Amino acid sequence: MARLPRLDLPDVPQHIVQRGNDRQPCFAGAGDYQNYRQELREAAHRHGCALHAYVLMTNHVHLLVTPEAAGGASRMMQAIGRRYVGAFNARYGRTGTLWEGRFKSALVDSDTYLLTCYRYIELNPVRAGMVADAGDYPWSSHRRNALGAHDPGITPHPRYLALGQDTATRLRAYQAMFREAPNAETQDALRAHTRQNKAFGNDRFRQQIETLVGRSMAVRSRGRPRSAPEQPEK
Repeated sequence: MARLPRLDLPDVPQHIVQRGNDRQPCFAGAGDYQNYRQELREAAHRHGCALHAYVLMTNHVHLLVTPEAAGGASRMMQAIGRRYVGAFNARYGRTGTLWEGRFKSALVDSDTYLLTCYRYIELNPVRAGMVADAGDYPWSSHRRNALGAHDPGITPHPRYLALGQDTATRLRAYQAMFREAPNAETQDALRAHTRQNKAFGNDRFRQQIETLVGRSMAVRSRGRPRSAPEQPEK
């Protein structure tokens, strides 16, 4: 059965997740993280994608981007894959694939869930027990978005800019978001929509996307549970 075309629409934010093959590590040292972040910055610029938030975990990455043209996010990910995997394989004397098939993605309703997605991405290291505070993790956009640190790859989304009329006010408002307890149901919904390449938002947003692409945005059931429970996604 042919796969449905990926949802990759202009001016609509996307939450993107790409995992290491068999959930194996795709970063082995600080140089790998630095290299991926540089490739991400260059590919986002080259393919017209505004990068709003990211986190580079040991065996997967999360990105929040808005492409200016249809297909821009897919072209960005393909460019990163070619260059990063080639450099990684050369560095460690390996061959073959690094990533687990196609990346997963969800269109995100900027009016209702965009900042939720920012927070979900940057809290990954906290949920994984790697750090106590999102600001302690060096391989994410949190230090830029919450603390004002320099990160030339980040383009603030208008919803982020609307947090305050000046930088100091925005930073305080953004920091306050991370003092609130995350909504588990919303996090689960974002994961499910991302796995299935759906539109994550309110009913009006989903209906708009359904009209544009001519297919349902309803999330399908995952079916019968496995005999052994899966590890929770981060």
